[in-house]
Amino acid sequence: MAGKIRREDVDAVRERVRIDEVVGEQVVLKSAGVGSLKGLCPFHDERTPSFTVRTSTGRYRCFGCGESGDVFDFLVKTTGVTFVEAVETMAGRAGVTLRYEDGGGARPAQDVGKRQRLLDAHRVAAEYYAERLFSPEAQVGRQFLKDRGFDRAAAEQFGVGYAPTGWGALTDHLRGRGFTTDELVTGGLAAQGQRGPYDRFRGRLVWPIRDVTGATIGFGARRLTEDDSGPKYLNTPETPLYRKSHVLYGLDLAKKEIGRRKQVVVVEGYTDVMACHLAGVPTAVATCGTAFGSDHVGIVRRMLGDDDGAGQVVFTFDGDAAGQKAALKAFEHDQEFVAATYVAVEPRGMDPCDLRMADGDEAVVALVEAKRPMFEFAVRQVLTGWDLETAEGRVKALAAAAPVVAGIKDRQLREEHTRQLARMLGMDLGAVQRAVGSEVPRVARGASGRPGQGVGQQGRGGGQRGGGRPGERDAVADAERQLLALVVQAPSSVPDAFDALPEDAFVLAPSRAVHEAVRTAGGVVAGRAAGVSWVEHVMHACADGTADQVRPLLGALAVVPLPVDSEEGLARLAAGLLGGVRLRELARREADLKGRAQRLESAGEHEAAGEAYAQLFALASERQRMRAEASEGGA
Repeated sequence: MAGKIRREDVDAVRERVRIDEVVGEQVVLKSAGVGSLKGLCPFHDERTPSFTVRTSTGRYRCFGCGESGDVFDFLVKTTGVTFVEAVETMAGRAGVTLRYEDGGGARPAQDVGKRQRLLDAHRVAAEYYAERLFSPEAQVGRQFLKDRGFDRAAAEQFGVGYAPTGWGALTDHLRGRGFTTDELVTGGLAAQGQRGPYDRFRGRLVWPIRDVTGATIGFGARRLTEDDSGPKYLNTPETPLYRKSHVLYGLDLAKKEIGRRKQVVVVEGYTDVMACHLAGVPTAVATCGTAFGSDHVGIVRRMLGDDDGAGQVVFTFDGDAAGQKAALKAFEHDQEFVAATYVAVEPRGMDPCDLRMADGDEAVVALVEAKRPMFEFAVRQVLTGWDLETAEGRVKALAAAAPVVAGIKDRQLREEHTRQLARMLGMDLGAVQRAVGSEVPRVARGASGRPGQGVGQQGRGGGQRGGGRPGERDAVADAERQLLALVVQAPSSVPDAFDALPEDAFVLAPSRAVHEAVRTAGGVVAGRAAGVSWVEHVMHACADGTADQVRPLLGALAVVPLPVDSEEGLARLAAGLLGGVRLRELARREADLKGRAQRLESAGEHEAAGEAYAQLFALASERQRMRAEASEGGA
């Protein structure tokens, strides 16, 4: 078995892979100042973006929940792969050949991580199904697609395939490609019977279900014949790759347009997604065998960059009772969005696929454009359950609808919907306003926020030396942290004199620990040669006793925004901040030396006191010279 991947190869992969591109496949990132990108955190629910990425350091950090790391950490935490699997995946992407500590070359197939093996099996299965779609046996599947307006190009665009009717066609094919029975059963491609493994999908049209990166992680299969006694749609079961509540079908194809148009259209089925994309609504996605839930909300919000209320989420549902029930189920999650939410229901009850067949592409586009606000739809659905011709029915309908209207976040919109509700009920506006108003505090109690925490909040009030006023201490702490952020993010901008600073040059205890780690890692001179991996080298150099405390601070320093981005600006800033540290260090040495000289003088040791005063004079002269140079540089 191959050993550990060589560290220099890990560094090479880290250097070549852009973290913003990898993170951007799952999170919409927006510019957040010089050299920084920001988006909604994939690790916790938040309404205001606090997840920050710095491409110059290859690091990310959420200032809300504290999660941080490099591109490999991101993959490990978001996809469940191991560190080695993450490195191997990115190595393939970057074209880096990995070497292992035992001198071996590429990792043998049997040593590839379990997750990657499952992904490979699904990729081969998808290719097999797609190929079988054009076999004589699959005529019934091709006819199904044709009857719904999908030609061969459409099938290929969405990877649609056909699962043969034989019990072991796919299983035999995959085992012939080196995959084990255990891998096929674990991945949900096969099931274990009394006589051995058999194909999970047989005689069905098959859609590959892909994650946001485009990797196939499961399948959805549609019944084609009446003699198939199984359910109409059969999906991959829960596996290490596939969790239906964490997947949206079509997201890999829609993500770019979602980010560009700031719109997501949620439909109910695979063919509806196909119809929407082909008709000119390329932002359509669908859930996979489950209702739209909170996990789906998180996915949509990250794809939209849902923090400014500019986005739109449009739900399309069939006009039948099941569709209306699904719409109201989706409405339960409306308050989790910042984007505006809408419902689009075709008056005749057609889904997008049927509508495209009946009236053409333009009708599908028009359906989405004719959307109605989710609140309006939900209120009308609530009112249908009551007899509004009777006073008792109207009172009960008001009691049922008031919490819905009270849940509208925008006050002006809530007031307008309150007036609309009064008109729908034919009741006095004041009575409806009182009913809605009484529900607002109760609804509001269900909302919560998470305050963010910036790097400037760390370390306050503890581990500091010196007796200056609190404001002065805070200014010194901020200056020290900014200098260390430059050392971590842009070591080429920091003068060599930084490496000559004594170990006690910094006032703040966490800053001194970071300084020690930088010194151990070789100083800024080493940082200039290390590239993106410089932060990782400093992380490894943290002293054992302080590593758990220092590494989070390093992670924050690696992504905190810098006020300038030009080389000249960074160099001037670094020189000024370094000068401040050196001046404060000289001032502390002067104070210590002055106290020593006074003690020697009072003890009658005049010769030693004189030497101390001479040293004190030299330090004062050095400090004045540095101040003069700083003034000239500023001028």
